[in-house]
Amino acid sequence: MTRQFWLATAAMLCITSPVASETAPSAVTYVDGAIDVSLTGSPGDAAAGKKVMTTASLGNCVACHQIGTIPEADFQGDIAPPLDGVADRYSEAELRGLVANAKMTFEDSFMPAFYKTEGFTRPGAAYSGKAPTEDLPPILTAQQIEDVVAYLITMTE
Repeated sequence: MTRQFWLATAAMLCITSPVASETAPSAVTYVDGAIDVSLTGSPGDAAAGKKVMTTASLGNCVACHQIGTIPEADFQGDIAPPLDGVADRYSEAELRGLVANAKMTFEDSFMPAFYKTEGFTRPGAAYSGKAPTEDLPPILTAQQIEDVVAYLITMTE
């Protein structure tokens, strides 16, 4: 029984340790809009980032941006800058900051903050009284942010 307990405990520590190393949204440090260090402490997966960028329930970057490297993505938007060559225009740290919260670089951006949990305006409270008061979860996880950045840095001219 004791051996099973310690094995289970060790397994749980292995499973939860990547989460423990993530930088919480409220602890992210922006320097001129850039985030210099990985939010997870490990590199992202470009293939997973591509999936986040093209999945409506995740990042759905293609809803606003043209992405020539993903021609199979239907209904690409044209209300935001094209992402082709984005790795030539921005550093990895700048891309991480833009994906996490573009308003830290471009104050008037309409791009959602994908890694933010607090500071939202909640007009619903005045109308229904039912707007949540607690922090909201981020749209993307720290790993998903790193995955998107991993894909974006492959996008050179």
